[in-house]
Amino acid sequence: MDFGLSQEQQMLAESVTRLLRELSPLDHVRQVAEGGSAVSAQSQAALAELGLPGLVVPEAHGGLGMGLLDATIVATALGEAVAPVPFTARNVMAPLALIAAGSEAQQAQWLPRIAAGEVRFGVGVHEQVSRRDGSGVRCSGGALTGTALFVLDCEEADHFMIADEAGRLHIVSAQADGLELIALKTIDATRSVGELRLASTPAEALADDGGAAARRLIAAGRILLAADSLGAADAMIAQAVAYAGQREQFGRVIGSFQAVKHMCAEMAAKNEPCRSLVWYAAHAFDAVPAEAELVACHAKSHTGEVGRFVARTATEVHGGMGFTDLLGLHYWFKRIGFDRQVLGGPETVREEAARLQGWIAVAA
Repeated sequence: MDFGLSQEQQMLAESVTRLLRELSPLDHVRQVAEGGSAVSAQSQAALAELGLPGLVVPEAHGGLGMGLLDATIVATALGEAVAPVPFTARNVMAPLALIAAGSEAQQAQWLPRIAAGEVRFGVGVHEQVSRRDGSGVRCSGGALTGTALFVLDCEEADHFMIADEAGRLHIVSAQADGLELIALKTIDATRSVGELRLASTPAEALADDGGAAARRLIAAGRILLAADSLGAADAMIAQAVAYAGQREQFGRVIGSFQAVKHMCAEMAAKNEPCRSLVWYAAHAFDAVPAEAELVACHAKSHTGEVGRFVARTATEVHGGMGFTDLLGLHYWFKRIGFDRQVLGGPETVREEAARLQGWIAVAA
């Protein structure tokens, strides 16, 4: 079987990559991050002109009607550019929630506005993956109470998609009574993450499907984070190879030394298989839903481990310069670290994969 990107998908990848290279070079990323924001207004506006807010929104609701594989192509380009642009939660997970669990009226109300960029969602489903003491959201009488941690794409969000303890999804306005948003600082300055505290906050519930939509959202998020990590690792490998071809020691470029050659080759050999794994996970999400959760776990856990190896090794190839802000490698290093842990680190996700395959018992 010849599994690869279509011509249209290749054009999408080239368009997003070219745009980000023009509008979001490292100096711009540094300027945005040091300014205390995780959102580049100019990059976000330019990507919106390509229709990315409506990428997975059905055409009937004003979107492009594309699949998760198309979204992973965009996510890979964003990771390669370490672009400070909200995408995973806002442009993919939120509309997928409405597609999976929204009523016809809710889809008609929200999806066209998402596709037009009129509504910006943050998504909080972390408690469905793992829960810290004191976190969790309860629903009673159409209102939510509790704490949702690690809400993704919360900066500039005017609505939130929140999962309660039973896994049911709810839409909450950022201006709702009893809601408090606290920005959380993570290692990755190019992503916005927050904590939502809710006190009898009015919410609009989606279908009560036993948590199926929330699990599907988490699978999509994991695949996109894996794609983002893949793109970031691609960029780190390219920078390491370029540096090894320029830096001289003892009268020779360091890329001529066998040890450095092996380091670069091993990074490429470990990272390249992640591409087909991520692509298949995205394909399965759309075409083989019975496999979606499991292969999402595989993609997330494996790219998390490989990404960490690439980040460390690429930094080592640069020597002491790799740790300086001048080169900016730390932006990719931290992005990979963020992708590795959000929505479950490799250990958590592998345990979930084992449960899905019946290898360990499901907790009562």
